[in-house]
Amino acid sequence: MSNIAERQAEVISEFQMFSTWMEKYEYIIELGKELGGFPDSERKEENIISGCQSKVWLTAEKRENGHIHFQADSDAIITKGMVSLMLRIFNDQPGSAIVAADMNFLTTIGLLENLSQTRSNGLAAMIKQIKTYGFLLQ
Repeated sequence: MSNIAERQAEVISEFQMFSTWMEKYEYIIELGKELGGFPDSERKEENIISGCQSKVWLTAEKRENGHIHFQADSDAIITKGMVSLMLRIFNDQPGSAIVAADMNFLTTIGLLENLSQTRSNGLAAMIKQIKTYGFLLQ
């Protein structure tokens, strides 16, 4: 299993294949379409990430090996792609690694500078919630 830094390097490499931001957005949308199923039973208020313009549900559980497994979904396709990207980086990693993770890959791929202010705020809220779960479940 790869660690967070290795996963970020893979994402950076993938994004370097695209020459325009339209292509990158299309790729993010595709990632969202591939996001695994989210149980309807978990679509409840306490699992919604506050600070996101669209609805984003996120759950986390600590597995027997000590790693944290996330599940998420969103009602907006681009947001669903961004949450899919975050899960790809953080899923099934130790809580201490999640908390300590450097998020520079978002700048490297250009995501932060190409998002609207509301989407940037939503992404920051997602990361904050993922890191909070990492801290609480470590």
